[in-house]
Order: sequence, then C-alpha cells, then structure tokens
Amino acid sequence: MMTYEQIRENPTIQTYIAQADKSLAALGYTEHSYAHVTRVAEMAGYILETLGYDEHTVELSKIASYLHDIGNLVNRSEHSQSGAVMAFRILDNLGFDPLDIATIVTAIGNHDEGTGIPVDEVAAALILADKSDVRRSRVRNQDIQTFDIHDRVNYSVTKSELKINEAHTLIKLKLTVDNRFGSVMDYFEIFMGRMLMCRKAAEKLGLQFKLMINEQQLI
Repeated sequence: MMTYEQIRENPTIQTYIAQADKSLAALGYTEHSYAHVTRVAEMAGYILETLGYDEHTVELSKIASYLHDIGNLVNRSEHSQSGAVMAFRILDNLGFDPLDIATIVTAIGNHDEGTGIPVDEVAAALILADKSDVRRSRVRNQDIQTFDIHDRVNYSVTKSELKINEAHTLIKLKLTVDNRFGSVMDYFEIFMGRMLMCRKAAEKLGLQFKLMINEQQLI
C-alpha cells in the first residue's frame, strides 16, 4: 500500500483537490484545499493513534481524510458519495488492497452530516477531524461587511483545539470565539447537525464528546 505521504505527493490527487476547492471558491464556500485536508488527516491520525489503534488503521484514516473532499470537483451536492466513487477509482488504479479501498471509500462516503454515519473507527475519526476544523484562516472573503453566516462563524473562531483526555474517555472540542464577528447562536445555527454527528462518532470510538466555547460547556 502507498503511504499517506505518497498520496499527498501524488500529482493527480493534488490536481483534483485544487480543482475541487476552485469550484467551491466560485460558490463562495470557505477553504477546502490542502490546508483543510491536511489538517483533517493529521487530526484523524492523532485520534486513532492516541486511542491505540494499529499503524495501518491510522494510515488508512489519514488517507481517507486527505481524499475526503475530492467529490466537490463533481458538485457540492452529495460530494461525499461522488468523492467515494472517485477515491475508489484512484486507489484501485494505484494497486491498493480491496479491503483497504473499502475502508477508505466507506469513510469518505459517510463523512457528510446529511447522509453519513460513523460506521467504523476510520469513518468516526474522519468525521470528528473534519467537523472540528473551524478557523479564521478558512474564510476567503476579505470584506467583513459582506460576510455570510459561514464566514462569520469561521472568522469568529480565533482558536480551535480537539483533544482526547489522558484517561481516553473524553474528546473535547474547545473553541475561542470573538463575539464581535459571530455569536454562539450563529455557530449552532449552522453546526448543530455536525456536532450531533461528532457525538455519534465519539461514541463509536468509546468516547464522550464535549463542546466548549469560551470555556463554557455547551454539549
């Protein structure tokens, strides 16, 4: 199997990620390019490694995470399913083992809160890593006066941290929010579904999920 680092360096995959993000930029979406998928991959790897999963499973989670948004190349609608189909073809052509392909494709196809379910540990880690990537640097729009709610929420988050406690019983998303640009209610208006999905993903990993915003526990 190719490694996560080899997948990152693959020029075909790089092209698909860049072009998918270009499509989202045209639609006014926040950044979904290399910064996002790399951050998600590293966080998914951290989650499973911390919980003691084997190196191979950790690697699969990082590969799935790096590829998870390529379906935006086709369309934002149902991008998790189209991305799963694209990933299948890419990984099959690269000679991946069918079982590894199945694990990666399943995780990608289940990462969206509209249709996804944390069916296994790789899917659960991808969900938690993806939904926790809220940060100011994802906002493309430089005109604060024309921010939509997604811009406001992401721009308002000055610090985001996802951590597992030492006892491995709890995973906590801690956000520092600048209320000048977005409110806690704004956050829940667009992210409530994602947070509930994170809770289910955490439970799949034997963890409790907690959300804290400005040191106040909300979930």
